[in-house]
Amino acid sequence: MTMVLFYSSMMMTLLILVLPMFKSPTPPAPNIMQATKMAFMSSLLPTMIFTNTGLKTTTAHITWMPMNFNININFLFDTYSTMFLPVALFVTWAIMDFALWYMASDPNLNKFMKYLLLFLITMIILVTANNMLQLFLGWEGVGIMSFLLIGWWHARTAASTSALQAVIYNRIGDIGLILSLAWLAMELNSWEMQQLFSHTSTPILPLLGLVLAAMGKSAQFGLHPWLPAAMEGPTPVSALLHSSTMVVAGIFLLIRFHPAMQTSSLALSSCLCLGAVTTTFAALCALTQNDIKKIIAFSTSSQLGLMMFTLGLNQPDLAFLHIITHAFFKAMLFLCSGTIIHGLQDEQDIRKMGGLQKMLPITTSCITLGNLALTGTPFLAGFYTKDAIIEAMNTSYLNAWALIMTLMATALTAAYSLRLTFYVQLQNPRHIPLTSAAEIGPNQTNPIIRLAAGTIIMGLLITTLLTPNSPQILTMTTLEKLAALIVTGIGLISALDMAQKTTHFTWPQNTNLYTSLTQLSFFNIILHRMLPQKNMNFGSHLALQLNDLSWYEHIGPKMLKTLNTWLTNKLSQIHTGSIKTYLSIFTLSMLSCLMLTLLNSTQTPPWEPPR
Repeated sequence: MTMVLFYSSMMMTLLILVLPMFKSPTPPAPNIMQATKMAFMSSLLPTMIFTNTGLKTTTAHITWMPMNFNININFLFDTYSTMFLPVALFVTWAIMDFALWYMASDPNLNKFMKYLLLFLITMIILVTANNMLQLFLGWEGVGIMSFLLIGWWHARTAASTSALQAVIYNRIGDIGLILSLAWLAMELNSWEMQQLFSHTSTPILPLLGLVLAAMGKSAQFGLHPWLPAAMEGPTPVSALLHSSTMVVAGIFLLIRFHPAMQTSSLALSSCLCLGAVTTTFAALCALTQNDIKKIIAFSTSSQLGLMMFTLGLNQPDLAFLHIITHAFFKAMLFLCSGTIIHGLQDEQDIRKMGGLQKMLPITTSCITLGNLALTGTPFLAGFYTKDAIIEAMNTSYLNAWALIMTLMATALTAAYSLRLTFYVQLQNPRHIPLTSAAEIGPNQTNPIIRLAAGTIIMGLLITTLLTPNSPQILTMTTLEKLAALIVTGIGLISALDMAQKTTHFTWPQNTNLYTSLTQLSFFNIILHRMLPQKNMNFGSHLALQLNDLSWYEHIGPKMLKTLNTWLTNKLSQIHTGSIKTYLSIFTLSMLSCLMLTLLNSTQTPPWEPPR
């Protein structure tokens, strides 16, 4: 009975989400929001059954594609999908509720909400897939919907360019996933996950393909430039993109395939080093940005690097729990930034803000709460997972360089979070006066308050519902236990000291390091400008100068011109104007022709009639 109830409620949740698409091609926006809300309520039942009994189920429906091995449409409801589903639905419900206010003046609001719902559905397909092809469909669906939503204001050149940039970088990552799909189909003759995990070891090639796929989708270092560029989309899109869909898909892929990843030390080491570099580099870039949305975007990239680092520590469950807690306060930070941008008439530069705590009390309180959760303040959502990750890091025997980099990123997180609060809320206003109340209507403030409540209580729910029955006993010194808080405190105190110094004592200096981090270490300039320009110049020199201006002209027009000139000169020397010369040449020509005729006639055999 419990199994039937669990399965029925999960399928009911999926049916509620898909149902609005069948009612009309473009369902009304409030109906889509209500459907997401009902789906969230329906998903709570299987989640409670799972936390009480630990029930897991795999459903196989129909054979989709007969090949050398059958591909079935089936769903896997395990720890990851069962716990992720209500979180994603709750966050998306809040974002859709906020979008009804934020995008109220958009003439295509219904279409926008439909795209958000499709974005969520494709992510759920990815999370609940039990075979590689079904996962690949969700993977590509998330990419397509991100392209449509990032480029929603397609009349703006920056939005269209950013959407195209996101697609190109994700196509690079998709090469790795397709490589893994092809290898698994040829060598292991299966795409079913349980059959793939039954093998004792997996070669490194498909595993590195999965890591490359996660690099592109989760914006790890090297394939990261599309993530801050994606801020050209509407703020609800940024909130959904960075909290519970697109960017966590790559991390979720590696979490799902961790039974195969843990058999290869090279794959785990690559995740460890890649995550350490990403989390530190993104934190440094966030420290120098002035666009409020790009600061939050780089904080997302830094947290994704921390999740990748956790996978390298061989702790997939910790990485998954950090995805859950991170979704609440990251979505809240983006919605708060959307309220601020909307209230300041599309101003995104934090240097032109200040003193907003009186005009936007709810928004500024929630953005402070989100920054505290991001830095790992005790008893907020981020503390329960971030502190556990650093404890696992301190008790590991892995790369010490990666550990130091991650501790540095933890200190930088406190620094850029304080910088955001300092510029947005403290000191005197540096913006134009607002003529109307900035916080009006329940669609604006209620979603932020719900996410704030989730930020406060989600850590407590994790510790009470998902803590193992027999936790591993660890022996740690007091310094190791308090490492996360100590490093966070050092970063906070250093940032306060720098703020005091630059505000009252001296002007900030634009050093080479500051300029480099502001420009993302010139990554965009090198890859998006210098290399294409070099390729264009090389192609222009090769095609235009060597071919069009050299070989083609010398072989074609110039050779004909030279030959014509030479023949003209030779013929002009013959034409002397003397009639004696002309008669002599004519006589010699006639005699030559006569002699040739006679010679041919003497050599021709006599004609004989046919017999």
